[in-house]
Amino acid sequence: QGQQIESGGGLVQAGGSLRLSCTASGRPFSRYTMGWFRQAPGKEREFVAAINWSGGSTIYAESVKGRFTISGDNAKMTMYLQMNSLRPEDTAVYYCVPTTQESGFWYALDAWGQGTLVTVSS
Repeated sequence: QGQQIESGGGLVQAGGSLRLSCTASGRPFSRYTMGWFRQAPGKEREFVAAINWSGGSTIYAESVKGRFTISGDNAKMTMYLQMNSLRPEDTAVYYCVPTTQESGFWYALDAWGQGTLVTVSS
């Protein structure tokens, strides 16, 4: 089990919204590049979004641009993923983890947590 704990998932209709939260008992998120990943049924885990507070930068997978927003609150030791205009293809288990990019691919730098399940119905 990883240090991070994801929450906020649930069942929502297409077009609806959810806000996922990621908490950690370790070091402040601001010291790392933090990412959200997801794994849909029958698919490999994929990158969703990442944030680097030191550089003030965020990056999103093309599939979620304009719909999802990644943010963090260092005081609360919590990272968020605001998910709007949800689509059935967003259905997946969502994970947060420190991350890095190499050769265009995002990798986890720590153990995966249990994740939180998001189910979007048509």
